[in-house]
Formats: sequence, C-alpha cells, structure tokens
Amino acid sequence: MEANAAKPENEVQNVTEQANEPTLDAEGEAVAVETGDGEKDARITELTEKCADLADKNLRLMAEFDNYRKRTLKEKSDIIKSAGEHIFVDMLPLIDDFERAKAAMETTDDVAAIKEGIDLIYNKFVNFLNQKGVKVIDTDNAEFNVEFHEAITTIPAPTEEQKGKIIDCVTKGYTLNDKVIRFSKVVVGE
Repeated sequence: MEANAAKPENEVQNVTEQANEPTLDAEGEAVAVETGDGEKDARITELTEKCADLADKNLRLMAEFDNYRKRTLKEKSDIIKSAGEHIFVDMLPLIDDFERAKAAMETTDDVAAIKEGIDLIYNKFVNFLNQKGVKVIDTDNAEFNVEFHEAITTIPAPTEEQKGKIIDCVTKGYTLNDKVIRFSKVVVGE
C-alpha cells in the first residue's frame, strides 16, 4: 500500500520539475511563459511571426543558391566554349606565314628559297606545339607499346633485334601534357 502512496508523490514531483524547466524559443534562448490566456495568445503570435520570418529567410536563401548555381553553370559553359580561343589566336601568325609563302611561290622561281621558307614555317609550328604541351611520340627504333602506338600491319623483321620493334612509322602520334591525343600508326617487325 505504501508503494502505491509513493507513486502519486513521484508523479507530482515530475510534473512540478517539468513546470520549472525554462521554455526555449527558436534561437534556443530561455523564454518565460505566463499561464494567462492573453499572454499565451501573444506568445503564439510571437512564435508564429518568428516561424514565418525563418521560412522567409530559408526561401530567400534557397533562391539565392539557385541563382548562384545557374550563374556558375552559365560561366562554366562560356569557359568551355572559348577555352581554345587563345590557341587559335596564337596560331594566326602561322597562317600569315603560310599565306606569304604561297604568294612567294607564285612569283619566284628560286626553289631553294621556297624550301627554306617552308622549313622556317614548319619549325615555327613545331615550336608552337611544344609550347602548348604537344609532343611527338618517339618511334625511331622503339619497342612497340600499345599505349602509344597502333600497329597497322606487321612484317617479317629484317634482323633478330628488330622483332617486336617499330620498323616504319606511317603517321606520327602526339601527346598533350603526357596524354595521348593521337596514336602513332606503325609497322611492327615480327
């Protein structure tokens, strides 16, 4: 019987402790809550306004983020569209040189001068490619490597040392910053 009598005292004590705990607002600050009906209505109105304010801030933040996302996507697409522009601008002087060489070929009979001019333009173009990170894949007496070379045919090796090596390069291959952009097309000895 005493256990049953102790139980209601514990329940009363728990309710009293809960009533003494502070009520927290949206920012986590303690707020005193009065028990009067008018004060409850005022408190409800205040919390409703805070809730609406937070919802408005959240909506604005979401809209701002969406605008940021759209803006960065547009900037990224613009960068992709014009990424190679500087390469073409740097290539224009080479085109000018070729146009001058074509004009000179029509007006001169000096083959040696034309050959020298074309060699100069070729060297200028190779230097331009090297500056941009484009390198020729070496095939001179090199071992066949599937990561850099594409075998278009095989022929019997003229000597035992040339087995598995490149005999002839039909088309040069190139790398751009150590990434193959065109494989060398080669003839391999077997």
